[in-house]
Parts: sequence; structure tokens; C-alpha cells
Amino acid sequence: MGRRGALDSYAARMRRSARRARVALRRSGVDYFRGDGSDWIAMAGLLLMVPAIAVGTVTNPVWCSPVALVLPIVAGGLLLRPASLLGLYAASAGALIVESLLLGPYTEGPARVTPGTVLVVAACGLFGLLIAQFRARVGVPWRRGGTMLFDLRERIRVQSALPRLPAGWHREWALRPAGGQSFSGDFVVAARTHGGRTLEVVLTDVSGKGMDAGSRALLLSGAFGGLLGSLPPHGFLPAANGYLLRQDWDEGFATSVHLVLDLESGDYELLSAGHLPALQLHAGTGRWEEKAAEGPLLGVYDGAEFHPVKGALRPGDVLMLFTDGLVESADRDIAEGIDRLTGEADRHIAAGFEGAAWHLIEACAKDVNDDRALLLISRKG
Repeated sequence: MGRRGALDSYAARMRRSARRARVALRRSGVDYFRGDGSDWIAMAGLLLMVPAIAVGTVTNPVWCSPVALVLPIVAGGLLLRPASLLGLYAASAGALIVESLLLGPYTEGPARVTPGTVLVVAACGLFGLLIAQFRARVGVPWRRGGTMLFDLRERIRVQSALPRLPAGWHREWALRPAGGQSFSGDFVVAARTHGGRTLEVVLTDVSGKGMDAGSRALLLSGAFGGLLGSLPPHGFLPAANGYLLRQDWDEGFATSVHLVLDLESGDYELLSAGHLPALQLHAGTGRWEEKAAEGPLLGVYDGAEFHPVKGALRPGDVLMLFTDGLVESADRDIAEGIDRLTGEADRHIAAGFEGAAWHLIEACAKDVNDDRALLLISRKG
């Protein structure tokens, strides 16, 4: 019994030790891929690759070329910190010297260490070091860089989600960034206020386009989302203008249009900060009307005043808000672009504009190298 108890106790200690080792290894791996831990695991693996490649090259240089040493060097540029990377480079240089000595001069035959091999390996090492230094300066390791960008894109998408509307109303929103990128200088924030009776929507076009304007658009969308609904409707654009002025950006202006819609009566107000006019389709006449409010660009000067324009959406009416990328391009002016937009929109009247926003962007500005955004709100007849 005593011997069996000792064996059980020993086995239990071994299981606990193995479990602690697994937990420590898993925690180290998680910290590493989050960018918070040491890079010793990757460093050890890459250092083991270097002699393995050197042995393969000496044994069979035809199938394992000396230039294969660029593989751990490229991987090191993505995985290691600059200080660790220098150690990997030293090991790779030593492997090249050993291969050169064992294989003989490059003039005696193929599959030798030639000057071209040395140049290729050195060039890859230089590029890897530059990448590692850039990551170290930014402070975002490559393992988290793509995840962070994906998270930012999803946050913009969530902030741009339109709230549900009561029965009898339809809304949709479509955005196409410049150059097929994931980030755009156009964004929308929306909220239902006054107990859900009022819909407030702000469509903004930040100066610039694509990735250049994406970071500023993310910052502004968060700030505008916090302001929307926290201030009276007429106080939103002045507050947004003051916020942009405080940022003191070199290219810090933006255009914006603020819609305040009563979901019970259909009455609305539009306030504009240098934005294009909205378009309203009157179901009774079948005509489109421009609704243009007055106001300067956001972020230009303090004390700006924004004067609203009023209207009403009756059953069957449609209101379109859009950015200039949808109607303006190098080969056409805004008036021509608006005519084309309304002409394409007339084709969707019978279908009730379900799914029309994306189709209108595709039809009117599919290949324009600018951010394009379109917001549709219709009152069902």
C-alpha cells in the first residue's frame, strides 16, 4: 500500500508539473501573438532553421540552394524584434561562410555560394530590418496589425449602422471607398431620439479619400456619434465645427448634412455644413426636388451659423442624401451627375427602393476614384 501510494503521489506530481508547463507554454504563446511577450520561441525556431538549411545545402546543393537562407531571414523580419534579428543575421552569415568553404569556389561549378547569392541574402536582410524597425517605432507588432485594422473597420461599420424604423418606413445605406479599400472618408451616424419618435442622421464627407481620410473619419464618427442625440438638433453642427477646429489638422475640413425627421408626421429639417443638397422625390408629381440648406464647411472658422431647410415626406416620397463622389468626377460636373442619379433612381420607384442604394452607386459611379456614399429614406405608400 505504501509503495502504491508513493507511485500515485509521484504520478500526481508529474501530471501537475506537465499541466503547469502546458499552461506556461500556452500563456507564452498567447502573449507572443498578442505582441506582449518575448520572441524567444520564434528566435529559437529560426535559429534551428539556419543550420538545417546549411546542412541541406552542403548535402544536396542542387535541390537546396544557398539562397534558401532568405527564408528564415524573411520570416525573422516579420516575427522578430530588431535586436533579435541581428542575431539571426549573424547566424545566417556564418552559415553562408561555412557553405562557401565546404562547397568550394563558385567558379568550379553550379550550386555554389556566388556573389549574387550573398547580395540576395543581404538585400532580404536589409528589407527585413527596415520592416522590424518600422514595427518597433509604431509599437504594433505584425501579429496584431491586421487584427487592429480589421477591428477598426468593424467599429466604423457598427457606428454606421442605421437604427430600425417603424412600420411604413424604409432606410438603407451604401458606401464604396475609393480604390476598393476598406476605409473611407465618408461615414454616417444615426440615432432615434425623443423616445424614438425622431430619427437623426448625419452624413459626413471628410477631406481626402480612402486610407488617407479613414483615420480622421474614424475619430470623427466616434465624436459625432457621441454628440448626436446629446444636443438639440440645431446645436449639433456648431459643436461638430468646434470639435474640428480644436483638432488643428492641416487638412481638417469636412462637409456634413444633418437630417432631423419626425417619424410620425414625416416633417423634417435639413442642416448643412457645405454639403451637397438632398434630393426628395414627390410621389404625387413624380419630380425630384433639391433641398439645399445653408452653412459653411466644418473646421474652417469659429462661430459658423447653419440655417435649416424644412420639408415633409408624404406616403410614397423618397429622400436621398449622398456625397460628392457619387455625382462629381473629372469628366462631368455636379449638375450632370445629379441628373444621372435621379434618372437611375426613377427605375426603382416601382420596386419601392428596396436594395436600391448599392445599385445606384454601381450605376452612377462604379469606377470613380473617390469615396461614394448614399443614404435612402422612403415612406411607403
